Amino acid sequence: MYGRKACQLVKELANGEKGQLTHFNSDLFDQAISECEQHHLELQSLMRKIQEEGLDLQTTKNEDHFGALIHHLSLVRNKRCLMAYVRYDRAEIIRSLIWKVGSMLPPEIQEKLSNSEEEYFKKHSACLKAYMSRLELELTVDMVPPKDPYIQVRVLDDIGEGIILSDDKTANFARHSIHFLKRTDAEQFISRGLMEELRS
Repeated sequence: MYGRKACQLVKELANGEKGQLTHFNSDLFDQAISECEQHHLELQSLMRKIQEEGLDLQTTKNEDHFGALIHHLSLVRNKRCLMAYVRYDRAEIIRSLIWKVGSMLPPEIQEKLSNSEEEYFKKHSACLKAYMSRLELELTVDMVPPKDPYIQVRVLDDIGEGIILSDDKTANFARHSIHFLKRTDAEQFISRGLMEELRS
């Protein structure tokens, strides 16, 4: 039956946990695209047949007309389902990632994205960085205003030596070391799971 594959994608989207990315179902997506291509070929073939018979495409109401109509409506429906799967929920979540994890995607999120979604995230991040650069303001940190601009952090994973901070100082972030840093410097590492904030 026409439209089943695309419908399954939308059901998958609806059944997923709100605000959470699932693995991009490239197999089902490709099958729906393939069905769209088949509908397009059938539609062209039927329209060509009507024209070859010298009939008017606007007024003819025979089996070829209704066959073309079915293929056209199925094609439109599949496209709407595909767009809903890619653009509606997933795009919204991908746009929100920069506010949650920063411009570097963790591997467990990256593996859930298709190549085009990864590219979309990179371009969105680049646009936001350019905007913040013009404003000279870091918008992705401190969504809730902090009480203190400095925090104490523990390094969870060996980050390395010579890391340049916002005040042009360098730091050595060895595993399990503890530092007192500006929140804006630490936030990028905390969001990637490389540091944790120590609360008193």
